[in-house]
Amino acid sequence: MSDGTNPAALVEHQDEWMHRAGRMLSTLLPALDGLSGIEAVSLDHIGSTSVPGLPAKPLLDLQLRISPLPDDVDLCRRLEPLGYVRARGSRPDSPGVDRDQPRGSVTVDPAVWEKSLFWHEGEQAILHIRRSDSPWGLYTVWFRDWLRAVPEARDRYAAEKRRLSVEQIGKPDYDDYTRAKTGFFDLVQSEFESWAAARG
Repeated sequence: MSDGTNPAALVEHQDEWMHRAGRMLSTLLPALDGLSGIEAVSLDHIGSTSVPGLPAKPLLDLQLRISPLPDDVDLCRRLEPLGYVRARGSRPDSPGVDRDQPRGSVTVDPAVWEKSLFWHEGEQAILHIRRSDSPWGLYTVWFRDWLRAVPEARDRYAAEKRRLSVEQIGKPDYDDYTRAKTGFFDLVQSEFESWAAARG
């Protein structure tokens, strides 16, 4: 019997999310000083909290893209003083914890899908650490920018998120919600890839 809670409950967009994400991203570089590849690192606020007007779970998604992918033990040593802990997921098969699900139109070495995931309890934030050549790393930015630029696409996604959120009532975590959104990404992958390609 459902207890009525919803682990994928959505709230309306809050302006403070983008300010808080920017502040958090700015603290990462000093902690990562000396890492191989740090001179070409990319830091991004991604996910629904990065799109004005889009409802979201109130969890910030941050992304760091770097090559080579740093050693997990070294990352933990550097990030734990900032409040981040290595995330392992709610279940053994939680999506996107140690690697991303391959997707998109490019053929790549399977190793590029590997990643590290960190959680910041105090800030309610998730940090995705991906290789610089990870297609997922690019897709998250392209998808974000497409939703920001195309209100119709943002509203389509909002409607789908609301529909899927209701289905999560009574579930123990939001893994099923994360997986269910894959259907929307499958439908629009070519749209946001083409949009990004047209803008160089």
